[in-house]
Amino acid sequence: MTQEISQHIDSLPPLREMLKQHDIWADKKFGQNFLFDLNLTQKIVRLCEDYAGTLSELNILEVGPGPGGLTRAILRHNPKTFTAIEMDPRFIELLSPMIAIDDTRFHLIQGDALDFKVSDWGDISDNNNAVIANLPYNVGTPLLIDWLTQAQHLKFIAVMLQKEVTDRIIAKPESKAYGRLGVLCQYLCLCAPLIKVPASAFTPAPKVESAVIYLEPKKDVKTRLSTLPFLEKVTQLAFGQRRKMVRSSLKPLLNNYPDMLEVCGIEETKRAENLSIDDFVKLAEFIKEKTKEKA
Repeated sequence: MTQEISQHIDSLPPLREMLKQHDIWADKKFGQNFLFDLNLTQKIVRLCEDYAGTLSELNILEVGPGPGGLTRAILRHNPKTFTAIEMDPRFIELLSPMIAIDDTRFHLIQGDALDFKVSDWGDISDNNNAVIANLPYNVGTPLLIDWLTQAQHLKFIAVMLQKEVTDRIIAKPESKAYGRLGVLCQYLCLCAPLIKVPASAFTPAPKVESAVIYLEPKKDVKTRLSTLPFLEKVTQLAFGQRRKMVRSSLKPLLNNYPDMLEVCGIEETKRAENLSIDDFVKLAEFIKEKTKEKA
């Protein structure tokens, strides 16, 4: 079947020609930047397999496939199932022939990815589900946060984002890039940068560089997710006023739990960027336990 899929994809017109035939060009309102380099998209998928193994047993989701450069690369690796969610109706007709080779396993949906849960495209009975996507810059972070809340059902998430965002995901304490997103991602997942993508690789070229990052949920992620709502609250307050000492930025919590910092062994004069992920987790778990006591 893999050979049949590859032959089918090879028979399709080049991406630029397909766009010209359908008179389709990038639309700013969708944050579109097209990736035509099929060698690069193939490399991205191969790098995913280096970490996760073959895609043939996985349900793969792609968000915002556009003309389908990354779609072609994913399909060549013959995933168990493949679902593409595209908001721009112009691409539905263009992409349909690409997935027509197996409409029992490959699906194209027009809609907003934020409206979909893993159960809408994958199998929540196991974690053989994964995301591979070149995300529009304007919705990349909200989508990633949404997937993190469903991480117990995911094998991995591999997404292309602005390099500035991927730098934040892997940032360490005491650095300017360190913030809420990095704490949440690193608490739930093993995070690894895969490849940098220059602006010149896109049409039209964005004003920033991009990068692909790989996130693999930790084995105990289901347990960790029970702490996530409290970790989100603590990090939101702490990094919302990151230049203030935590005795000030966390004051809304300290009003209810005045001994929180002392019990967790955190100096009140430190700032958010000085706290480790473990420090934030201690605070979150403290609040979680206090919430249980009140229930």
